[in-house]
Amino acid sequence: MRVLVIEDDPRAAETLRRTLTADGWAVDVAEDGAEGVETACVRTYDVIVCDIMMPVLNGYEAVRELRRRDVWTPVMMLTAKDGDYDQADAFDLGADDYLVKPFSFVVLSARLRALVRRGAPERPAILRAGSLSLDPARREVRRDDELIELTAREFAVLEYFMRHKGSVVSKAEIIASVWDAHYRGDDNIVEVYVGYLRRRIDTPYGRRSILTVRGAGYRLAEDGGDSTA
Repeated sequence: MRVLVIEDDPRAAETLRRTLTADGWAVDVAEDGAEGVETACVRTYDVIVCDIMMPVLNGYEAVRELRRRDVWTPVMMLTAKDGDYDQADAFDLGADDYLVKPFSFVVLSARLRALVRRGAPERPAILRAGSLSLDPARREVRRDDELIELTAREFAVLEYFMRHKGSVVSKAEIIASVWDAHYRGDDNIVEVYVGYLRRRIDTPYGRRSILTVRGAGYRLAEDGGDSTA
């Protein structure tokens, strides 16, 4: 099995190379995120081990770029940072697993083998409603191939609508899925974000995709508001 190690610290990279080689892996090493991306794009690997804190491209940026280029090789992130948000960022950008330094090489090798058994995931489906598209993996929204910038919350609300296009969804359902489970604020917050979304994905394009269903909630038109009717 072939693994690419992306690590800028020469001593750490050599330790990983020797340890994984002794465990039966064929190991290539890249010295920074940019080199790692280019190497992973021209050679085939079973799994990638990627440090986070690196020059040129850090680990987050490297994984994001790999996924942007449709390289879906499983990625194990290594970091000295131990925080929920750090792990969440890694997974949101396309990483498959995460280990905090210092770690057991026995555990590292076992988890790499588990990633290989799982295999490279298929490219996540792009959600579409007419000319409106949302890519969960790349965190991108487009209308007629034009990229639309959304905040994280706006993206989450739109993703919920896209996954339930054509169906009426209530404010309570949206809050339960998008906001914290302990949210006790006014459910009119949904109206606020629907307004934000309409100004971003509809108004500039002369479309009406998010429809208000009086007394029930909202419905995302299955054609994304492309119909002139």
